[in-house]
Amino acid sequence: MTENNSNDTADAWGTIGDRGVQQTKVARMPVERYASEYNMNHSKRGIAMIFNHEIFEIPSLKPRAGTNVDCDNLCKALAQIHFDVKLYKDLRLRDMMQRIEEVSKWDHSDEDCILIAILSHGEMGYIYARDCQYKLDNIWGYFTATQCPTLAGKPKLFFIQACQGDQLDAGVTLINRTETDSGDYAMSYKIPIHADFLIAYSTIPGFYSWRNTTKGSWFMQSLCHELNKNGKKYDILTLLTFVCQRVAVDFESNSPDNPNMHQQKQIPCITTMLTRILRFTDK
Repeated sequence: MTENNSNDTADAWGTIGDRGVQQTKVARMPVERYASEYNMNHSKRGIAMIFNHEIFEIPSLKPRAGTNVDCDNLCKALAQIHFDVKLYKDLRLRDMMQRIEEVSKWDHSDEDCILIAILSHGEMGYIYARDCQYKLDNIWGYFTATQCPTLAGKPKLFFIQACQGDQLDAGVTLINRTETDSGDYAMSYKIPIHADFLIAYSTIPGFYSWRNTTKGSWFMQSLCHELNKNGKKYDILTLLTFVCQRVAVDFESNSPDNPNMHQQKQIPCITTMLTRILRFTDK
């Protein structure tokens, strides 16, 4: 039952109680109102866009050695769970946004979801394209329920391998102390336009994100491992919990020549607006 509280106020989209007639935007329901899981039984899983950045035009940004290993592993892992993988290499921001906008205008009615991965340099609140920095909401804003109605009510997944700052995490040592669409309007419901997003960052705000120059980044190594091993077994939040565990427990920086960078740790950061359980069931 939808609650209607006269004390509710609107922080955006105008104010509640306007006397003008408001136009209601609608989109097709992909799943029943109180379904516990997303509908992953469409004919297609959906597109996975991977933006891989190795070389930059910005002098202060070094090439990201190891990112192509991440990219190859992620392509294989996502294809295994039936995504249609599209790879983009070293794009300038204008070209990135052009491709994002094009995909947002597609008809995704026959698709379960969409996934976008960005492998790049970053700093607090920003990610880098080949030529300049940008904020992530410039990307995911194209896929809100109002901008991309055929993805309304469907999962929109973002995986970000990038630093979010230059702080380091030395960690702490733990010891063992003991050693259907019926057309019935009554069945319809409204959702927030920002519902059904999940954004997984390789590290927490303000902190460094580690990458091995031969094996790839800690986060992508762990994500690909879990997708390959358990991608069809666990729901996405359980899977990402084990990704966090793997990054936190199995990795530690090895830079003995630089004491400040030696034996440092990392923990991914998951922001979820998902409203149902998401499982990548087999096709």
